[in-house]
Amino acid sequence: MKQGLSLRVSQHLALTPQLQQSIRLLQLSTLEMAQEVEQMLDENPFLERGEETAEREDFGLAQTDAPVSVAEQIADAASPVSEAPATEFDSRGSGADSAPSESAPADDLESRLEGASPVEESWEGDGTVEMAPDDSEWGGDAPARNNSSSGEDDETASAADLARVPVSLQDHLHDQARCLRLSDEDRAALYFLIESLNDDGYLEDRMVDLARAWWQLSASPVSHAEPAFEVIEAIEGRLNTALQWLQQMEPAGVGARDLGECLRLQILELRNTPAARAALAICSQSLELMAKRDVKRLCGLCGLDDEAVRSGLSLIARLEPKPGRRFVDVERNVVVPDVIVTRAGRGFKVTLNAEVMPRLRVHDVYANAMRGNRGGRDNGGEAGHAAMQQRLQEARWFIKNIQQRFDTILRVSSAIVERQRNFFMHGELAMRPLVLREIADELGLHESTISRVTTAKYMSTPFGTYELKYFFGSSLGTETGGNASSTAVRALLKQFIAAEEAAKPLSDNQLSDLLKEQGIECARRTVAKYREALRIAPANLRKAL
Repeated sequence: MKQGLSLRVSQHLALTPQLQQSIRLLQLSTLEMAQEVEQMLDENPFLERGEETAEREDFGLAQTDAPVSVAEQIADAASPVSEAPATEFDSRGSGADSAPSESAPADDLESRLEGASPVEESWEGDGTVEMAPDDSEWGGDAPARNNSSSGEDDETASAADLARVPVSLQDHLHDQARCLRLSDEDRAALYFLIESLNDDGYLEDRMVDLARAWWQLSASPVSHAEPAFEVIEAIEGRLNTALQWLQQMEPAGVGARDLGECLRLQILELRNTPAARAALAICSQSLELMAKRDVKRLCGLCGLDDEAVRSGLSLIARLEPKPGRRFVDVERNVVVPDVIVTRAGRGFKVTLNAEVMPRLRVHDVYANAMRGNRGGRDNGGEAGHAAMQQRLQEARWFIKNIQQRFDTILRVSSAIVERQRNFFMHGELAMRPLVLREIADELGLHESTISRVTTAKYMSTPFGTYELKYFFGSSLGTETGGNASSTAVRALLKQFIAAEEAAKPLSDNQLSDLLKEQGIECARRTVAKYREALRIAPANLRKAL
């Protein structure tokens, strides 16, 4: 084998820790971003939250007891309240003009990230420990919450907050159980069953499994022997007795083991009418027949005429299949928007939500201490000084990357509002087709950047709160040669179905024909796909009895 020398020219892209952090922060949701900020505040001593308090040197201790004149009070009351940043960032040392230019190189690199290899993590900058202009508080101009200073208003707000606290299903049942005269053993069994219910109010576990769990809770911790059959049978009998008490509580149907039992418990709470008796007979049959509304087979199985079966099905349709539905805490599903869109004259104003913007800054005391200890003369030496300098640079980059994240979100949101202007004026029927590439080409970013920005980020609009991905949709051809958004087509289908006759619901073919009359070419399979995405039942299940 012959040895030789050769030259080769190649390009290699290395992902610096700063760029890795910028990409990672961009794809985080609001909750994940808040957790990341809290973790960084715990780990980095040079990072702190910005406080909206005046510095002590501006007033001095001598003037703490000085009276305030009436003119000063009037001037303070008339001073305008600062608003959250709109189309620019009010960060000290950077603005709307400089932020895009700083973020553009990082965003352009994402188009060549394929095959890039990460480098060893290092936050070392230019070696300086001076207080940089970017070290000032970012997001400090965001308005604070309007807290009332009146004690009377605070008491009213507290009472209102307490009134809005949701009551869980278990708490509601425990309140009813306290009114029952039961022995200690029966009360404990009833409490055990209440805590075994799921969110829908069903008892999913078998009674034998619950009896074994009861025995394990009451047995000695050091006992590993298997319970005797007689013991489990006795516990199961006590739980069955407690189940009878549970199934008589409100809401009706709670404590059921399946849907059929849940419906039967609710029907038994009604008056003994022919419709109720027919509904009980229907519930004793296969639920599949009831779901398909197979009136003919139900008539033969239940021994009822057509009118009785239809009245029974109509009564069942008014029952609640999930008794615990109204006790579910909906507050945990509240979405906090990242961007707020409001009307401003004939246009729309796009602003960042001040509630989700962290106000961070570099700790000036620690940074000044680093500046006064350049040579590492104090304890720790040069190695400790280098490590602290790396932490300082890490804090600076974290603040810059957060600013770049919100700046990119604002730019993308503004471009979406400009492209979907008709939606914000007329609703989802006016939505136009939009893909990620259009926004990427307009802002000079990569599609992957737009995808990260629009994932788990929400926009508050006059028509509700939507994820940014909601405004992107495929296009369908029209007779005029234009395109219609799939979102607008789904809204149109929803409108057609809402206006249909209950006795003669529209089939998928009829819906496709109605879309063609509107000039939209949409096949029956596409209509069925959109209908299923909207969670709308087919025509045979929507038909009124």
